[in-house]
Amino acid sequence: MSEADKFQMEQTVEAALQDLLAELAENPIIIAYKAIEDQAKNHPKLLEIAEAIKHEQKQAVKFAHYGKPIAEREAIKKADVLMKEFEEHPLVVTYRQRLIEANDLLQYVTNLVEKEVNIQLALKFENALNLQDKEN
Repeated sequence: MSEADKFQMEQTVEAALQDLLAELAENPIIIAYKAIEDQAKNHPKLLEIAEAIKHEQKQAVKFAHYGKPIAEREAIKKADVLMKEFEEHPLVVTYRQRLIEANDLLQYVTNLVEKEVNIQLALKFENALNLQDKEN
């Protein structure tokens, strides 16, 4: 395969990839995921809880460093309560559901592409063998 052929093939693959990405971006599952992701990332209460979790975790580390096990346990307990509140927030629950759906879609598409590539490679290999047999 010449360098020109390789370059042409790379361009073809890149164009197909861009088409696939554009189609995925228009898929309702991906659109729903991106929408809920934006809401979750910018939700004031979730941001507040996340900061409080970080604070309590830092406090726990600080207390552990200074040998204050009771204060460390209290900070860990507070962080755990906050983490539970975060994880049970309706927006986080919905985000995780949409993430699973988007991941399932991407896995499905990946498997389809992989199967098609394998089929095309097998056909090219078979054709190359047939040509070689005819030459001999």
